[in-house]
Amino acid sequence: MINCSIMQKSLPSDSQDMSVCRQRPAPVPPIAMHAEGGSRPRRHRLAAAAAVALLLIPAQAGPARAASVPWYEARRDPSGQAPDPATTPEAVVQVYAARTVGWRGIFGVHTWIAVKPAGAARFSRYEVMGWGVERGVPAIRVDRTGPDNYWFGAKPELILDRRGDGVDAMIEKVQAAVKSYPYPDFYRLWPGPNSNTFMAHIGREVPELGLTLPGNAIGKDYLPGGALLARTPSGTGYQLSLFGLAGLMLARSEGIEMDLLGLTFGVGFKRLAVKLPGVGDVP
Repeated sequence: MINCSIMQKSLPSDSQDMSVCRQRPAPVPPIAMHAEGGSRPRRHRLAAAAAVALLLIPAQAGPARAASVPWYEARRDPSGQAPDPATTPEAVVQVYAARTVGWRGIFGVHTWIAVKPAGAARFSRYEVMGWGVERGVPAIRVDRTGPDNYWFGAKPELILDRRGDGVDAMIEKVQAAVKSYPYPDFYRLWPGPNSNTFMAHIGREVPELGLTLPGNAIGKDYLPGGALLARTPSGTGYQLSLFGLAGLMLARSEGIEMDLLGLTFGVGFKRLAVKLPGVGDVP
């Protein structure tokens, strides 16, 4: 069960991880003891716990990097992955993913998009954040920081890079998708809508981007309006989703994904990878 009071007290002031926390998973019933003294179920529970721990160990590497300093002292400078507009006249679209702040980074990533039209002197960055939304601050933030900056100590991963001919037309559609996002003033950490719901919306509205979000982008499977069926963010397949709590995806780019309570299991096709909860895509 998510402890909302602890979550909200531990959030940094400009982190994307503020949540309304209105939904709680149902309590898990106790496992019945085995008729022969209960030793076998106990071994099974220990084995399951060990398996979960092994899955989450790699995912903790990102959050651990910034754990030695307070969130407000963690790195937020450029990571050097976005091209310099002064020497890059062509149009550019980039999408980044970075581990979220604190313990939440064990399970998921925050994603955003940065665009630069041809000849433009600077990038524009679009993302969704939860901080301040309950006080009337818009969920969509524009140019809060640079296009490729560290996310509170976590170095972002560049997951999409489009440049050159035809990209200016994509940028116009991206900007239209930002305006048509159905939750501009609402945010919920889990199961959505959150930053990854926003990026999935842009992917569906601009399929020529070919955006494939990582498996640990929790919230990407929350379909707006309570829809049960939709195109995948890459535009290469379809997905079923029950309010982001359970679902199934089959697409040429994303591969096969099964989602349960925001945790994704599956196999990637376009880039052969195993998708594991918290870890994301493992080549």
